[in-house]
Amino acid sequence: MPVYDFAVGQTNPETFPVEAFKQAALRAIEAEHDAYNKYPGNLGHEGLRALMAERESQREGVEVSKDLIAITNGSMQAVTLVGQALMQGKDDIVITEEYTYSGTIGAYKGIGLKMVGIPLDDDGMRMDALKETLAQLSDQGTLPRFIYPLTTYQNPTGTMMPRSRKEALIRIAADYDIPLVEDNCYGDVHFTGEKVPSMFAMDDGLKHIYIGSLSKILAPGVRLGYLHAREPLFSDIVSKRFDAGSNYFAASVVAEFYKDGIWDHCEIANPVLKNKLDLVDAGLQKQLADICVWSKPAGGLFMWVRLPEDVDMDKLMAVSRERKVFFAPGAAFHIDRKNDPYIRLAFGHVPDDLIVEGIPVLAQCVRESRTSNEAVKFTSLFG
Repeated sequence: MPVYDFAVGQTNPETFPVEAFKQAALRAIEAEHDAYNKYPGNLGHEGLRALMAERESQREGVEVSKDLIAITNGSMQAVTLVGQALMQGKDDIVITEEYTYSGTIGAYKGIGLKMVGIPLDDDGMRMDALKETLAQLSDQGTLPRFIYPLTTYQNPTGTMMPRSRKEALIRIAADYDIPLVEDNCYGDVHFTGEKVPSMFAMDDGLKHIYIGSLSKILAPGVRLGYLHAREPLFSDIVSKRFDAGSNYFAASVVAEFYKDGIWDHCEIANPVLKNKLDLVDAGLQKQLADICVWSKPAGGLFMWVRLPEDVDMDKLMAVSRERKVFFAPGAAFHIDRKNDPYIRLAFGHVPDDLIVEGIPVLAQCVRESRTSNEAVKFTSLFG
């Protein structure tokens, strides 16, 4: 029986640049083998820092210095370092979207942060709900240490925050003097429409922290991410690492791979991912349009599907597992594990033929897991 794996957010193995990466590795070993015998230090590989600074400068339209870029062991190390640097003690709070990346939930709860979630709509974190929450926390004397939004192709929902809402978020954070931590790990997995600038490029305040990744535009197995901030926050965050630096070998190979063109691989990989997104969307339209609503994001690796309220989620998980169709339940991304009827479909690594075959199997599982045949009472993804 085929396995239809829509559960894990991975890049597409079909477009991994095997030969080019192999040649980059040979060049890196020849040029940098002496450096492999040394610890890389807190900032990491200088050449890759320069390339990531160039990547951000070109996309954002503002100059980013390599001296304010630190290479990390995946973007999750950056996420965790930021939390460790900004928290001050017991009962510290971080504000995130109500639904956010499960790894971030685990990391922040693991280091002792309390998470307060803000509801989303089609444009991401809702500013009305954020203002209300901050007013309540301020009255209690417990303002958050920072706000962490996934503003671009949000995981799990796929939403993208428009410029006007980012501007509002910047103003709100400034009013309360709260740092903003923007995780842009999906930013270059872009399919259609305008690329909205990152918040650090829209505002020159000193309390913007920015996190990037190479897992989504190249491969998660290289385990490379990076963070950018202005001083003094940058040094405060970097000082929290005790690993003597990130994987220098991987960084040297990636630097070689990217030195002749930062965007070349995206131009090859992204259209293939867009086609996979379209296949999932077409399958859902054919199979579930009468009872479900879902996102069709302008980029990223995920679609967020709202199921009928009468779906028995435990039954859905069991029936799907029997038929070898896998997805991520919405509860995995809710900061309080709330078991609302949502699922996340990751399409990036799934072969096209298995997408076409698998969505009807998933649809049948959804229909069999309903406890009634009542018409659905919602027309939107949220609310």
